[in-house]
Amino acid sequence: MADPFAISSTFFEDLIISTVALFVVIDPIGIVPVFMALIQKMERAERASVTKTAIITAAGLLFAFAVAGTQLLSIFGITLSSFMVAGGILLFIVAIELLTHGEWRFGGTSAQGESGVVPLAFPLLAGPGAITAVIISFQTAGLAVTAISILIVIGITYVILKYVGKIYRVLGRRGSIIITRVFAVLIAAIAVQYVVDGVRELFI
Repeated sequence: MADPFAISSTFFEDLIISTVALFVVIDPIGIVPVFMALIQKMERAERASVTKTAIITAAGLLFAFAVAGTQLLSIFGITLSSFMVAGGILLFIVAIELLTHGEWRFGGTSAQGESGVVPLAFPLLAGPGAITAVIISFQTAGLAVTAISILIVIGITYVILKYVGKIYRVLGRRGSIIITRVFAVLIAAIAVQYVVDGVRELFI
């Protein structure tokens, strides 16, 4: 296994792949309707506080799992190939949920009056799919690629959530649903590739 802290010769290619994978899994545009439902009865200051809390918490969780996830693999004697297969299956389940229901239903989505930690930061932003994506990215592409991809996606997500009202008015509920379904297909394709790569390493 390559040193996850090293910068590979395919740095920019890995960065693009990791960033796109994380972006489509988090799907910040797709959660716009859910986010609007959570904040619609809040004052402007409370909305800003919830958004900031959600972004900071999600970023912290993703960084923690990206780094600590490799240690967990070692502790339990799990190979990267096996984890890629398991992660691919999990991502595929997430894709099916997004494709059929438009959101990740497991973990709850009703949190009126609560902070941005649950369910916005987890499981909507730093959910199981995103955690799987950053762990695999850290293992295959290294710390630099993973860290930058997290910062890029979290930064884009912050901008989207900050201007969520304007974006929702432009896209509308139907537009948001269409984008979510398109992202779901991309997630499914990434998931299948994870499984194929993992199986190839295990049996070939």
